[in-house]
Amino acid sequence: MNREKKAAPAPTPEKKKAPGKGMASARKYVRFLNVFNMVKRDMVVQAMPYIFFMTVIALVYIANSYYAENTIREIDKINKELKTLKSEGISASSELMIRSKQSEVARAVAPIGLVESTDAARKIVVKTSANETRED
Repeated sequence: MNREKKAAPAPTPEKKKAPGKGMASARKYVRFLNVFNMVKRDMVVQAMPYIFFMTVIALVYIANSYYAENTIREIDKINKELKTLKSEGISASSELMIRSKQSEVARAVAPIGLVESTDAARKIVVKTSANETRED
């Protein structure tokens, strides 16, 4: 159990990076919170999971509200389109009803040379065999 410790290589001197603006503003914020020595670093570190969780919840809430607003806009757009299509359908239906009247059909085919029949309709009976009759 005689183990020898190997000498660790000497650390190479690295340039230390100066803290960026993000760290400086974070430190200012922590100092601001710690005005009355109420907030300690350990408390902030312990609260980080809760803070991240609340941040995620807030982002989901914001995304959900945007999604709901877009859905409402789409529903309104579809309702306007539905009203337009209903009115077009009603007008097309009424136009078809007017054009399919007997007098309108007679007026429409008059330039072609077709006229209304003045004779009464007759029933045509065709005998196919001695006992059966067929009506057309």
